[in-house]
Amino acid sequence: MTQTVYRPRRSSALPNVIFALLVANGLAFALQQVNLEFMFMNFALWPATDPRSPFMPWQLLTYGFLHGNTTHIFFNMFGLWMFGRDLENVMGSQRFLIYFLVCVVGAGIVQLIVAAFQGGLYPTVGASGGVFGILLAYGLTFPNRVVVPLFPPIPMRAITFVFVYGLLELYLGVSGNAPGVANFAHLGGMLFGFILLRYWRSQRRRR
Repeated sequence: MTQTVYRPRRSSALPNVIFALLVANGLAFALQQVNLEFMFMNFALWPATDPRSPFMPWQLLTYGFLHGNTTHIFFNMFGLWMFGRDLENVMGSQRFLIYFLVCVVGAGIVQLIVAAFQGGLYPTVGASGGVFGILLAYGLTFPNRVVVPLFPPIPMRAITFVFVYGLLELYLGVSGNAPGVANFAHLGGMLFGFILLRYWRSQRRRR
């Protein structure tokens, strides 16, 4: 994750959708502590092509509200707040929510495709696909803002950070050097986010 080093314009520090998503993810994580097996079996994203799999269509959305551990949910929610608050203030709450959910579902679709080729019966959880979609939109909306990644701690333009992070995810996905991380799902969130942003842009031009 990163820290921004700019002074944002006056806007809500915790917009409505960001707040609702933080609460929803927190509640889902609390329910995991009560009955982890039930939550994962029913709401994590399972491979769709394995006959042994408990896959259900709604898992393409619900998996994005579950997390593997405290560190996982902390960094995802931190990224959601850090990069999403300015986007929601610019996009508006309704459009921001649509964008986030499309990125989550898009990341899930890509993950199902990858799982079909890789084989194996394992669940996928986490809001990372949505967060990566938000990261892309942040870089495109505020390209010249400066961010400082935790690693490496080098100040860079937001659009540069997005490009570098995307390449890193692609490398990790192809090389397999990050086992247990759905790198292609992260890229899927970026891809579907980019497609939706382009669609909205074309709609504005037609008007």
